[in-house]
Amino acid sequence: MLLYISKRLFQGVFVVVGISILIFIISRVVPGDPARMALGPRAPQYAVDELRREMHLDKPLPVQYCYWFSGVIRGDFGKSINTKRPVMADVKEFLPATIELALFSGFLFIFFSIILGLLAARYRDTWVDGIIRALSYTGIAVPAFVVAVILMLLFGYVWPIIPVLGRLSSDITAPPVITGLITVDSLATGNFTAFFDALKHLLLPSLALAVGPLFQEARILRSSLTDNMGKEYISVATGYGISGSVIMRKYLLKPSFIPVVSVMGLDFASLMGNAFLVERIFNWPGISRYGINAMLNKDLNAISAVIVIFGAIFIVVNIIVDLIVASLDPRIRLGGK
Repeated sequence: MLLYISKRLFQGVFVVVGISILIFIISRVVPGDPARMALGPRAPQYAVDELRREMHLDKPLPVQYCYWFSGVIRGDFGKSINTKRPVMADVKEFLPATIELALFSGFLFIFFSIILGLLAARYRDTWVDGIIRALSYTGIAVPAFVVAVILMLLFGYVWPIIPVLGRLSSDITAPPVITGLITVDSLATGNFTAFFDALKHLLLPSLALAVGPLFQEARILRSSLTDNMGKEYISVATGYGISGSVIMRKYLLKPSFIPVVSVMGLDFASLMGNAFLVERIFNWPGISRYGINAMLNKDLNAISAVIVIFGAIFIVVNIIVDLIVASLDPRIRLGGK
């Protein structure tokens, strides 16, 4: 297992370097002078030339990449054109909100997808299975931002019982910043009023993000369980008179979860990217909304930081998923031996 973990971490380093090269090339081939965009169209030429020297834009591309990548390693992505602040300061401010949203949304779709998948497999080819499959087709087909708009209209105008904008109500005192996650910081400081208010604000945007992955993984789990039910080892266990609940818990769940865990990991990492429009609709002050504002304003430093962070999150989540799958199936970590 240690050798397997080492290999995955080693591969992850190469992926990060590849992502950084790709981002650097894209930021340099985009039309427009980064120095001119940073200073504005009315800035004198001598100021633009001076900033180009400070940003090392007057040097060859390989040298520029070395300067840029060394700054990225130190956490220095430069200054944002849009906010006029260091990009890393913006990341520290906005990233916790998106992480909190992704964690809550991930909890929703993982918990309910397992329940729906187990119900569909347990009562396959019945009306329960039919309803779950019909809901699955609808949930997978509808994009997250469409669900967000529907929830906004429903609970913002028709039935206004849940807050639809921001992370916290204006009349609630925010807890001291410890992790940046309001729910965690509220619990840590004993501010339960802020905790429950933050949960209410989390509900709608996290539900909008969770609908698609929830039904997709429920279908995959149902399909995997149904397929494994026809295997010989299950027939043997049934022939020995072992109860259905024991067979499900001891023999079916572990192999059936292998494909589901892989998709869950990818869906959880994708929540960060899928949150762009959802955060904008619900006015959620997260890194995804910050990223889309950076794209609209051609803020290359901020765009590079957001893409590098999302790429690193994908890599970390994939490594965690690989470790979970390897623990479920020893053949993977043993390389098929």
